[in-house]
Amino acid sequence: MKILHTADWHLGKKLDHFSRLREQAEVLSEICAIADKEEADVILIAGDLFDHANPSIEATELLYQNLKRLSKNGQRPVIGIAGNHDAPDRIEATDPLAKASGIFLLGYPHTQLKPVRLETGLHISQAAPGFLELRFGQHAPLRLLLTPYANGFRMKRYLGSEQPHENLRQLLQAHWHDLAEKYCDDEGVNLLMAHLFFMKKGGPKDEESEDERPILTVGGAQEIFTENLPQHIQYVALGHLHRCHEISDLPCPVVYSGSPLAYSFSEADQQKYVIILDAEAGKPATYRKVPLSGGKRLSRQKFDDISTAIQWLEAHPDVLVELSIRSDTYLSAKQRKQLYDAHAGIVALIPDISIEMEKEDGGIHVDLSQSMDTLFQSYFQHRHGQAPQQELLDLFKEVLGEGEDE
Repeated sequence: MKILHTADWHLGKKLDHFSRLREQAEVLSEICAIADKEEADVILIAGDLFDHANPSIEATELLYQNLKRLSKNGQRPVIGIAGNHDAPDRIEATDPLAKASGIFLLGYPHTQLKPVRLETGLHISQAAPGFLELRFGQHAPLRLLLTPYANGFRMKRYLGSEQPHENLRQLLQAHWHDLAEKYCDDEGVNLLMAHLFFMKKGGPKDEESEDERPILTVGGAQEIFTENLPQHIQYVALGHLHRCHEISDLPCPVVYSGSPLAYSFSEADQQKYVIILDAEAGKPATYRKVPLSGGKRLSRQKFDDISTAIQWLEAHPDVLVELSIRSDTYLSAKQRKQLYDAHAGIVALIPDISIEMEKEDGGIHVDLSQSMDTLFQSYFQHRHGQAPQQELLDLFKEVLGEGEDE
């Protein structure tokens, strides 16, 4: 069985005031073409289909058009889950129509789909809250443990916990192990798909994109460890982190496919991919990354003078750029006009200047090209004489994300 794994489409997302809808249409068309060229049997979309809980009509149409194309009129199952940017009810709203085309969308961790059989032979053979077994063609049954995003408080409630301080990792581990013990064996292909923050216990913690709303800071939630996964699973398809990478190869490949487009300048010059997974019942799964070329490249550039910046801008007309100009003073209106006239894709123009802030023990340098959270940490340190705690930093990032939605 050949499976295409993708995630974090963020349809409708803008980069500042720049719409990315045309680029999104381009890269989704590329993903559809890859699915056909690779003769993928199944499509997995691991959350954040939309960028907002209330997406535009254009973004909604783009999603449904490409889901239908990927499903090949019910011949190829498409399974998608909600991420932290999605409204679960909206994701599940089209369920009766979507299932008729072999598209299965789950908004909640405890969603249980009803049985259905299509004329193509594709059918749901077993279902439970957070679990789906599909049969189609001559393939072995496909078993899917599915965990859409929910914050810590709601996740515990959906999993049946009545103790607000109960350990989320242990709850998820018990939930997944119960499903795997009951439904997964070597006679089928066993996968897990989730929109959560996974990491290897004791390993480095991956950074979220600058503008990505943290998903595990409110409601007492935690990072989930790879050791919490059941042994029966052959591959874990993850969404949320925008860089394509493997978290661990134990107990199986645990992989973030990443986003199909760069949505933040922290992803500048980052190659994007979809994952093609080869899975067979009772055998270890293997995968490979297929590069994507659709959409505009994001680039961060710094220059010491206006003329050099203009030369670079004129030589790179097809990128979206965050441009920093080193200067002792603010940029004049004339200089800003020269830069914007030279390039239509300047997302941010940052004067990299020194500002002396009055302080009893002297002045301090403020680099305005730094990220918002770095500037916040510097200000907090200046104001309070100590660095902010991680909980406050996480809350600050969440407020930034909510502000973008507003």
